[in-house]
Amino acid sequence: MLAALLALALFSAAPLHAQQAADAVAPEKASEASSPTDAFAALPARVQDALKRKAQGKPVTGRDWMIAVANPHAAEAGAAVLEAGGTAADAMVAAQAMLGLVEPQSSGLGGGAFLVWYDAAAGAVTTLDGRETAPMAATPKLFLDADGAPLDFFDAVVGGRSVGVPGVPALMEEAHRRWGKANWPALFEPTIALANDGFPVSPRLAELVAGDAQRLDSFAATSAYFLPGGRPIEAGASLRNPAYAATLRALAEGGADAFYRGPLAEDIVRTVRQADGNPGRLALPDLASYAVKELPAVCVAYRAHEVCGMGPPSSGGVAVGQILGLLAPFDLAALSPDAPEARRLLGDAARLAFADRGRYLADSDFVPVPVEGLIDPAYLRTRSERLKGDDALPDVAPGEPEWDHAALDLGDGVSPEQPSTTHLSIVDRYGNALAMTSSIENAFGSRLFVGGFLLNNQLTDFSFATHEDGRPIANRAEPGKRPRSSMAPTIVLKDGTPRLAIGSPGGSRIIPYVANAIVAHLDWGLDAQAALALPHAVNRFGTYDLEEGTAAADDLEALEDLGFEVAVRPLNSGLHAIAIAEDGALSGGADPRREGIALGE
Repeated sequence: MLAALLALALFSAAPLHAQQAADAVAPEKASEASSPTDAFAALPARVQDALKRKAQGKPVTGRDWMIAVANPHAAEAGAAVLEAGGTAADAMVAAQAMLGLVEPQSSGLGGGAFLVWYDAAAGAVTTLDGRETAPMAATPKLFLDADGAPLDFFDAVVGGRSVGVPGVPALMEEAHRRWGKANWPALFEPTIALANDGFPVSPRLAELVAGDAQRLDSFAATSAYFLPGGRPIEAGASLRNPAYAATLRALAEGGADAFYRGPLAEDIVRTVRQADGNPGRLALPDLASYAVKELPAVCVAYRAHEVCGMGPPSSGGVAVGQILGLLAPFDLAALSPDAPEARRLLGDAARLAFADRGRYLADSDFVPVPVEGLIDPAYLRTRSERLKGDDALPDVAPGEPEWDHAALDLGDGVSPEQPSTTHLSIVDRYGNALAMTSSIENAFGSRLFVGGFLLNNQLTDFSFATHEDGRPIANRAEPGKRPRSSMAPTIVLKDGTPRLAIGSPGGSRIIPYVANAIVAHLDWGLDAQAALALPHAVNRFGTYDLEEGTAAADDLEALEDLGFEVAVRPLNSGLHAIAIAEDGALSGGADPRREGIALGE
């Protein structure tokens, strides 16, 4: 009965009434959660089963559809859409709207995203760039102080200076326009209902709010929501967000234009430009002119598969492809995941990819980027020769890929990407597959709160420095430019058919998180859940990071003996993956380090 009700709403002209949608997706009210720290007890039995399977290290299986996202409320919202006959694009809209409510620190309407789509009817991969853009009033000196020195990170982040034009609302609408079947307004109704009724705060959200209370207290609207009465919200407490419900209602009725023009756009600009102590440069024309871009997918061959991801301004597709291309000559399947030799190869392949990333990758609308040269098999074979030794590489420098246009003499840039992001992997009954990584950058973004959502701090993904030794840095801020990202939504195909949809949060560590999980699945034969649960060991810039509290930390001495500098630290990824077998069977996994789940049927 409930599925039929939701199906009627999704595919009829009339939007589903808010309370009916709430009943269809989550019958119990937030206040009825059975435990003060169990934010998900009121959700349906399939959610409880998925949580148990994840705790047991088992994947969720299905035949018709599947969704793997970072919060059970969002998973259930998307699952209800898929169950009712919606597409992966429809489910993404519903799930992203819900994530903006229950996981506001990571993504939302105030952020940006990259989307990789496999279209079953066309047999083709399309990628959409919903990355934020710099205001037209931005300059390369955006993050320099009065003396020309780079600002400290949080001096740049907190306030309006770091806010770029959000891309998520436009991306949601564009994906739905291209590939959606469901009634657009109905996709927002479950979140509107939950925002009005209240949802139980999850332990993860409560912990992050408590840890960032001082910065969240910088602005009145932000403090009033996350620190009611001057105290951080607590796990299990019911949290209402009527302002977000009103914003979603405006989107449901007016589409993305309701975000980029009119009263909401005016509120966003006013909030950014009047941020106490650190105002930004965003203007109404910046919002009104925002557009999603379709970009060519970046695809690299690996183990009889084709690994496809995002091109610039994301560095994810190129860098993941480079890592796998560098590893291709080596028989990783003959090694165990924790073998020192496997660690050496994975770590130094990532170091080589990151060296190229730091010099060459940026928004290709502003600087030439040798994408084809960087993923050319001959170039990668030459670079991989350096991996044939027995010890860690003593030094790593950018390579010299071929250019299909004039090269620039570029300096090496560093941007301090932060790990608060989210990822959605979705497969629908029609055979379409979606991988989308969405972010407001640092946890809680700029800490500016407007319309019930947080605004991003993505402009701090630009290099703060403008030049290195007199050479311009490719990823410096410029008017209208999109900052480089490490987001790496990825679809792996075999014989033209998707076999894996995967991605992760994690700042620049996203790249080795995703590459290592692909290796775990393709080379070591691990299922979707086991591949994501492997202890992390990642290297980007020379220091080998080992995940504390896991078996990876036991490798410290072995890696030091190979010549690596090693550090043991928390490595909090948020991988979500769906594997598709040759017979079409689906197997989903969610990172055990976070609260997400996979749901399927």
